[in-house]
Amino acid sequence: MSFKFGSLFLATGVAFWAAGAVAQEAKIAFGDLNQDTSLPVEVQADQLAVNNADGTAVFSGNVVVTQGEMKLAAGEVQVKYSTDQKEIDQLIASGGVIVTNLGDAAEAKEAVYTIATGQMVLTGDVLLTQGPSAMAGQKLTINLKDGTGIMEGRVTTTFVPGGN
Repeated sequence: MSFKFGSLFLATGVAFWAAGAVAQEAKIAFGDLNQDTSLPVEVQADQLAVNNADGTAVFSGNVVVTQGEMKLAAGEVQVKYSTDQKEIDQLIASGGVIVTNLGDAAEAKEAVYTIATGQMVLTGDVLLTQGPSAMAGQKLTINLKDGTGIMEGRVTTTFVPGGN
């Protein structure tokens, strides 16, 4: 099952999606979730704890991570740095994660964003929305460099005809 996330559903798939498709896995094309992963990453939070021994930093309390148009909000975000401690390798978010980019949004219990590969994996009661249309599952893997993704784990979608 595929759909173009920017326009949400391809015209050829409208009849299939309108029937309320339910599956174990859904391949998704994310038009509006393409992201320039070379842009700077800004983090805001109530608190920061740094551990030089293991090369991590933990932001907690109202954390907002911004990279270009994409925003990630969570209760806590752990930052893992590269081995040379000069670049961010991964952001590990927990505590009610919300990712937005333009008009698209995804919610999950946790998310891991690997900066170099541009891959974001959201897990735990994932809900993906654009306008009145939505898709839910247990795991959403997004390749932000090319705007594609896969939703897994008892995938359910709701399509509102004429909504997008």
